[in-house]
Amino acid sequence: MSINLQIRDLAYFMKIAELGHLGRAAEVLHVSQSALSKCIDRLEDAYGAELFERVGRGIRLTSAGQLLCERSQKVERLLDETRRQTAAMGKGLAGVIRVGAAATTAEFVLPKACRLLQEQAPAVLLEIQIGMNDVLHDSLRKGALDLVVGPLGTRDEELSELAILNDEVVVVASANHPLAGRHVPMQALCEYRWILSPTSVATRQWLEAAFSANGLPAPDVAIVSSSLASMRNLIAETGLLSFVSRRNLASTGDVLSEIPNEKTTMPRRFGVIHRTDAYLSPATRRFIDILQQQGDA
Repeated sequence: MSINLQIRDLAYFMKIAELGHLGRAAEVLHVSQSALSKCIDRLEDAYGAELFERVGRGIRLTSAGQLLCERSQKVERLLDETRRQTAAMGKGLAGVIRVGAAATTAEFVLPKACRLLQEQAPAVLLEIQIGMNDVLHDSLRKGALDLVVGPLGTRDEELSELAILNDEVVVVASANHPLAGRHVPMQALCEYRWILSPTSVATRQWLEAAFSANGLPAPDVAIVSSSLASMRNLIAETGLLSFVSRRNLASTGDVLSEIPNEKTTMPRRFGVIHRTDAYLSPATRRFIDILQQQGDA
């Protein structure tokens, strides 16, 4: 028996069981009594048991028929739920989105985007992984993430990028540091030690290249940290310099201060990164649209 035929037969079977009369069921279903009789024969043959017994002018379920009716009702509910869920997924209203985010975008980009997504599609589940860009990109390539929201500039043919926000990374120090707020030459920065991200991170690579391009040694690093939150506290409590987003600097209040210099100001863009050949579900595309709408790039 084909699956389609069995589902139809089960629907007929449940209506016959509900009405307890073959003729009335035929009228409601707009089919002939002989068609319903053949339906019962097919089901009894398929399940190897009698499903109805005659009672006066009507019929009623046998114990086997009662079991099949209960199971059929569960199947009907499951199919109906599946239809509604697949329709919602097709409209981007349900599903799972696995998002990787750099610390800065997790703090300044994702909160509003997540709120808007929940308002539009509350059935969508977001799984967010916060980490360093190189780690997130590796997870993206392996298919462990659907997209990454972070700095652009991967130069990787496997990955596609979509710009959302403009940003600048600047040299900062504790607000009571001797250089805090002062325009000083790059040479003056060489007199102090630094707290920076690992060497695999693009911002550190850019900063070291800027020093090299100006004939200066790379920053003297005292602490390497992959945690932006810990970097803020360490910068505030030590005499170390660091290199962070202006967006992060603005959120620290009077605790940290920029050391302005055009040569040590790194322009960059935040955006969405996904695998070039990846399938983007309707829910994922909806989230990307939301991210784009709040951008300035």
